[in-house]
Amino acid sequence: MYTLFQDSNFNQKLWRLMLPITLQNLMLSAVAAGDAVMLGRLAQNAMTGVSLATQVQFVQNMALSSIVAGGTVLGAQYWGIRDTRRISEIFFMCLRWAGLVSLGFFIACEFFPGEVMKIFTNDPELARIGAGYLRIAGWSYLLSGVSQCYQMLMKVTDHVGRVAAISSGAVIMNIGFNAVLIFGLFGAPALGANGAALATLLARIIELVWSVASTFQKGFLKPDFRLALKRDRLLSKDYRKVTVPLLGAGMFWSVGFTSYTAIIGHLGADAAAANSVSSVVRELMCCVCNGISAAGGIIVGNELGAGNLEKGKTYGIRLARISVLIGLATTAAVLLVTWPVSRFMILSDQARSYFIGMMVIMSFYMIGRVVNTVVINGIFDSGGDTAFDVYSLAVAMWGLAIPTALLGAFVFHWPVLLVYSCTCLDEVGKLPWVFIHFKKYKWVQNLTRQETQ
Repeated sequence: MYTLFQDSNFNQKLWRLMLPITLQNLMLSAVAAGDAVMLGRLAQNAMTGVSLATQVQFVQNMALSSIVAGGTVLGAQYWGIRDTRRISEIFFMCLRWAGLVSLGFFIACEFFPGEVMKIFTNDPELARIGAGYLRIAGWSYLLSGVSQCYQMLMKVTDHVGRVAAISSGAVIMNIGFNAVLIFGLFGAPALGANGAALATLLARIIELVWSVASTFQKGFLKPDFRLALKRDRLLSKDYRKVTVPLLGAGMFWSVGFTSYTAIIGHLGADAAAANSVSSVVRELMCCVCNGISAAGGIIVGNELGAGNLEKGKTYGIRLARISVLIGLATTAAVLLVTWPVSRFMILSDQARSYFIGMMVIMSFYMIGRVVNTVVINGIFDSGGDTAFDVYSLAVAMWGLAIPTALLGAFVFHWPVLLVYSCTCLDEVGKLPWVFIHFKKYKWVQNLTRQETQ
């Protein structure tokens, strides 16, 4: 245990990057938690309808995160050699891809919200509430991709603190707007679920303005707009090579995860409500592993890009071992919060029973989720080994968990908790495969194209 934490240089780098990124993730998850708590105190259906509707944003965020992650992988390595021109080019590549994705989701939410909600529930009241939310929140989906690209630029150039400040500020304002617009405080109209959507839109506008303005400050890297329409063929090839597998894996995972929500959502309003609350708890619990994954990926990527392959390998091994400890701690944390959360939320007796069972099942799932997030999304991605995630998701999620859950729910009519446990098979099932691949060290690669004198 001592040898795992004796490298003070590594520890300082990890903490310096991890804490702001973890805070950023925590703040983002706090938006969903705030919606759930406030709407959950208003009515179970309002909370459930909005929770189902935000699955659309979840899929979009995964697509955008994958696009930005490709930029982060390359950007971190080029920052290792301080090549700011190529980092600007990478920024504009991310911006073009993110813009197309954001436009597609905006069109779906604005023009076909009812059809979108039918994917997640067959309850007409939940669908009505969700469709109303999407019509307003859909405008925010146009803005989030641009914000994420600017925040990627700040992360890879050692300004993660500013990213955390922006995200935290936006979330605090979002929660404040939530309270005002959901309950009608200070003379504002009480808009309920639509108030949550409007709060999200206002927060996204502020986040975008703050992100763009930050890059004009001294010490920050401002994108070179002279490069906006230029295309470096080799750099574009490198970006696609890294990003396409990440995007494929992100869509595989997000659509698959959304399928879990849709399956549970068709098992009744009580099952959907319990799953909505447990999902919020899960995402809050994942903030630490997401922070370690992102921070560790930047640290390993910096070393690999600088040509220090052995040091990068050593750091990767250390991160993998730390992830196991974090996974066990997260399991304990899930069990500890189960009873207090079950008593606080306004749920029917049946929904509360489902929730407690889901949390116990989730506690074991979290070990696999934490380890896989750090190893696959942090270590493997830092060295461009991005294709593995696609293969593992194809087998574990789409080949095992989703078919089993579908059969259990709609063919064999298994109990709700048994169907829920099927949706947790993927992360635990692929653990041995992940560690076998880790030991091959295909992720120990330098991806940069350095200029020759």
